[in-house]
Amino acid sequence: MTDPLDVATLQRRLAEFAAARDWQQYHTPKNLVAALSVEASELVEIFQWLTPEESAGVMADPDTAHRVTDEVADVLAYLLQLCEVLGIDPLAALDAKIDRNERRFPLR
Repeated sequence: MTDPLDVATLQRRLAEFAAARDWQQYHTPKNLVAALSVEASELVEIFQWLTPEESAGVMADPDTAHRVTDEVADVLAYLLQLCEVLGIDPLAALDAKIDRNERRFPLR
């Protein structure tokens, strides 16, 4: 039986995967941010020349949907690894950011 999906479980799996391959030495904040940027750029590349309408329907094509899903997973993996290395709770960080944005951009 697998663990339920949550951030801590995913971060542990990523850490175990890297440790088993002796990759932790490469998982410095600088390298993780660079890898995150590359993966985000690969996601952008899929959408680069699409119209707004085409981009909204991107998941209708199975091949493109697979590519988008893989790139989202890569972005999330590097972001979670970065948070782990820096000691950031990504859910708490997002919650705090939403709170700040609600104060910064109040309803009119």
